[in-house]
Amino acid sequence: MASQTVEYDPFSAEVMNDPGPIYKRMRDEAPAYYNEKWDCWALSRFADIWRASADIKHFTAAKGTTSAHLLTKVQPVTPMLNLMDPPEHSKLRSAMRAYFAAPEVAPLESMIRQMARDSLAAARDAGGLDAMGDYSSLIAVTVACKVNGLPVEDGALLNDLVWRFFAREEGTEGMTADGLAAFGELDAYFRKLIAERRKKPGPDSVLQTLLTTEVGGEKLDDAAISSHLAMLIIGGSETFPKTFANIARRLAEHPDQRAECVADPSLLPDAFTEGLRYDMPTQFLCRSVTKEIEFHGKTMKPGQPVLFLYPSGNHDDREFENPEIFDIHRKPARILSFGYGAHSCIGINVARLEAKVCLEELLAVAPDYQLDLDNAERLVTDFVQGYAKFPITF
Repeated sequence: MASQTVEYDPFSAEVMNDPGPIYKRMRDEAPAYYNEKWDCWALSRFADIWRASADIKHFTAAKGTTSAHLLTKVQPVTPMLNLMDPPEHSKLRSAMRAYFAAPEVAPLESMIRQMARDSLAAARDAGGLDAMGDYSSLIAVTVACKVNGLPVEDGALLNDLVWRFFAREEGTEGMTADGLAAFGELDAYFRKLIAERRKKPGPDSVLQTLLTTEVGGEKLDDAAISSHLAMLIIGGSETFPKTFANIARRLAEHPDQRAECVADPSLLPDAFTEGLRYDMPTQFLCRSVTKEIEFHGKTMKPGQPVLFLYPSGNHDDREFENPEIFDIHRKPARILSFGYGAHSCIGINVARLEAKVCLEELLAVAPDYQLDLDNAERLVTDFVQGYAKFPITF
């Protein structure tokens, strides 16, 4: 195989700290990149990732989608919606989809707005708040509990387990022992709740639907239901806060664009989209090759993992004009931040509503909020990057 001048490893310190320059070199020099250590491929250009995301003929999600599944292999593959292929995936997603549809999500706005106002009222007296723990994270996990049919009062416990799941230790490639333990505790929590709901059904929700839905002619067992709920609570509680912190940062760094949003809040959905494009937390998700396929003259063989480098694709100048410029007026035709194809993000309407309300309320209370980056804490993992703590001052 021809040598590659650029070097990419998802666990390297350079990629963890600032992957942008490496992604650019990959797009220009090695758009289909082979990593010998992990016997895996990485796609870095927008069009390639978009194409592969919709290709169920050559790629499968059923063998895992994270580095813990496919590279370090420390996490077993369990029955999750995002680890299934059509047609089983299509049927189960269809059963869940109604709870994430825009009309179903819309009534949550008043609850989200009240939570935002309560948090910001307390922050006024304190002179600021952690935009993660005191604001967006609190709201996201509460909404995730509501939509999925989990006790709202358990939100803090679930948040703690999710954050432990994502924690990383220096010198450890991939997930930590405590992260795996947290996932085990999350499973135990869900199994106990499932047993209770089998005896006494709760309100109409994702959980109740999972208890009655059949896949392949059989109802889901407790292990499968627990696994699906884990995926939904992790995705619903963890991604939005990181995205919100990034957008809050970029708006503060571009005060002219922030002032436009203050004057005209209808610009906020576009600001959210641009924030997602500019600073996508998920560095990659994976597929496994099922049938030999070629990209840029390189042949990917069955069984090999392929990493879709979403942030790289979102900064591809073949797709976006001046991609390194943050511009709330960009209005791109498409971005990779919600995925594409069968596994596109099921919670897109929830995320958009949370962003709209949280940004509206923050800018109404503190249109000139300041960043406190000296006291911010980054979360750096192999496949997710962002902030664990993001203080802002009023």
